Amino acid sequence: MQIFQRIFTASNRPHFDALPVHRQNQLILVFGSTALLSDSGHFDAIRSAFPGGLVVGCSTAGEIHGTEVSDDTLVVTEVNFEHTRLHFSQGHIVDSSQSFAVGLALAESLPADELVHVLVFSDGLHVNGTALVRGMREGLPPHVEITGGLSADGARFQKTLVCANDVPAPNQVAVVGLYGDRIKVGYGSLGGWDPFGPEREITRAQGTVLFDLDRKPALELYKRYLGEHAAGLPATGLLFPLALRHPEMVGGTHGGSSSVVRTILGIDEELGSMTFAGDMPEGGYVRLMKANFERLIDGASGAARISMQPLQDQSAQLALLISCVGRKLVLKQRVEEEVESVRDVLGDQAVFTGFYSYGEISPHMAGDACELHNQTMTITTLFEN
Repeated sequence: MQIFQRIFTASNRPHFDALPVHRQNQLILVFGSTALLSDSGHFDAIRSAFPGGLVVGCSTAGEIHGTEVSDDTLVVTEVNFEHTRLHFSQGHIVDSSQSFAVGLALAESLPADELVHVLVFSDGLHVNGTALVRGMREGLPPHVEITGGLSADGARFQKTLVCANDVPAPNQVAVVGLYGDRIKVGYGSLGGWDPFGPEREITRAQGTVLFDLDRKPALELYKRYLGEHAAGLPATGLLFPLALRHPEMVGGTHGGSSSVVRTILGIDEELGSMTFAGDMPEGGYVRLMKANFERLIDGASGAARISMQPLQDQSAQLALLISCVGRKLVLKQRVEEEVESVRDVLGDQAVFTGFYSYGEISPHMAGDACELHNQTMTITTLFEN
């Protein structure tokens, strides 16, 4: 596996001095701001440089390259596999109710023979990430896992874009299947948030929309806890996610907890409701959470350690880091510390790429079922022998 990385800014349109030779099984990962990805000229430049490459990626709330985190940049990572085959598929989501069907169709479109792993990059605003993952799990062989994330738009929540081997556009889902016995894939996902306040029952909800907690309007209760922060919703909701626990959840039991974290994508003042990136099932229980700086960084390094376990003592060549926009807003000027903590675990030989997202897709660790997460650092490590 050969990997090359470049970073561009708004004043520095993508330009590649020495065009690479045409390669098979070439994956071009592209992560950038909504503004830069909205300029089709950037994609055209990348396509011209890599005419035979599979170009996928998405808009972000911050780009990761090496141990640096930047905003309003375009990070292009060229991954040349020597023995691993790639298969690409894309879907279109207009409404979150389509998420399960799109996920199932995408999974079934990937040939099953020798499929090892699936990467997914999805629209971040119109998707039910829980249903998308559930559909993909149903359509994939049991041994094949999924990692990836939901595209972002900073803290604006207005428009997210996915590059599905074409000009980046909204409402897209891109998946890449990795094939062959020479590719080893690891993954890990951890948070680091502290719960506080009472646990409350979800008494009225529909899909990703939460209406009532303990038979009281959910938005009203949430605002009461947020106090002065309520005026900045939905963006300030990223600072106070909810831990969701449900008896039928399949997200695994890492750390003795069968819970996942949910953050707000939008609110409806008239209905008193809150919309999340994943399911908020009736009969489930939620509890408010707040940031603990050191635990967030420890969570990132913990995810890195978990992601190394399936590589069987091999050093990762590529590390795909997908962290939540809420973590970035909390850590602020310390945001690079969580990336540096991952470097401390994985070492200097791995090329880092990734982004800050509206949702992370991964099992917590090997043996757990894949789920949509919020407020985690999710890491996918790759090694080709």
